[in-house]
Amino acid sequence: MKLLTTTLLMVFFTTLSFSQETLWGARAGINISNLDFKPSLDEDPTTRHGFVFGGFMDHNFSDVVSLFAELQFSAEGAKEEDLRLDYIQLPVMLRFAIGNSFKIGVGPQIGTKVWKHEDGIKDFNFSGVGGIEFMITEIFFVDARYSLGLSDILDDNPDFEAKNNNIQVGFGLKL
Repeated sequence: MKLLTTTLLMVFFTTLSFSQETLWGARAGINISNLDFKPSLDEDPTTRHGFVFGGFMDHNFSDVVSLFAELQFSAEGAKEEDLRLDYIQLPVMLRFAIGNSFKIGVGPQIGTKVWKHEDGIKDFNFSGVGGIEFMITEIFFVDARYSLGLSDILDDNPDFEAKNNNIQVGFGLKL
């Protein structure tokens, strides 16, 4: 039984390694983000328009399945000065190809706040992210993503909870 299991594992990993391809690249885009407060505020914060840029790795396990990881800077939060949140984020998505031009993906995203600290906003946040990518050529693509805040970003505030939600529209280059 051990020999059979070992043989099957070796065949699986050998087959998988021949179909693997890792692509590297850069991506930039715009953000439309806001904070979702509970309970709702009397006056909702204004949406913030920001930017995002970073580098990524797209590891293909097969022609259909890939693992996408990116290290990015993202300007998020709300328009008000006290609610502007800039993050270094790591989204990781399991992606599936739909034909030759489209990929859809979903996964977790962690972020650490930059610039301001000890301001009543937690330094780390956790989100879920989903997106779609369309290949224009073999190296150029456009994409859209939505990240849904899963963790409360307010530090020690028992009366309110706030979560960061963000829409990204971007373009990139695969090397």
